[in-house]
Amino acid sequence: MNTKRLLIIGLVVLSLLTLTTAALARSPRQGQASTLVEVVREATEGFQDVEDAQAAGYGLFHGCVSSPEEGAMGIHYVNGDLVGDGALDAMQPEAIIYEMQNGQMRILGVEYVVIAEAWHATNEAPPVLMGQLFNYVSSPNRYGIPAFYELHVWAWERNPNGIFADYNPNVSCEEYNGESAMDETSP
Repeated sequence: MNTKRLLIIGLVVLSLLTLTTAALARSPRQGQASTLVEVVREATEGFQDVEDAQAAGYGLFHGCVSSPEEGAMGIHYVNGDLVGDGALDAMQPEAIIYEMQNGQMRILGVEYVVIAEAWHATNEAPPVLMGQLFNYVSSPNRYGIPAFYELHVWAWERNPNGIFADYNPNVSCEEYNGESAMDETSP
């Protein structure tokens, strides 16, 4: 074989190896995360305006949640009926998260929440939604609710800490001046 042909074959093999390596590097978890973000965006497209969320049964819960070291979770609008039902549905998040920015409420993402006792009435393992394991929050907690599982999904705001991190350093409670802002030092 001539040198030119060997060079072409070598480049083709190298290209195939590079593509295969890139495909393998994308883990199933990353694919599931992208899919869950897409589902959250579809489920909350109609809640860009907080008044639409309120009309659908979501109400303000504990104002704006922040941490001096980690940023903020934002302003949670929670549907109490969904929190207490012991079930999870990707298309019906229990909480929708907003941030007051330039005098306007802007959607950031959601928080899926299920009371631990209600969940374990019909499930042995902790909740998992589209491949994402929930975090457990014991009681007593600063929210004053029974032990629960939660999963944040930052579908509308990039979070450098990760799509599923609780706090987002890009989010602030600075402009929020409504009902009791809750920071990490709150009981």
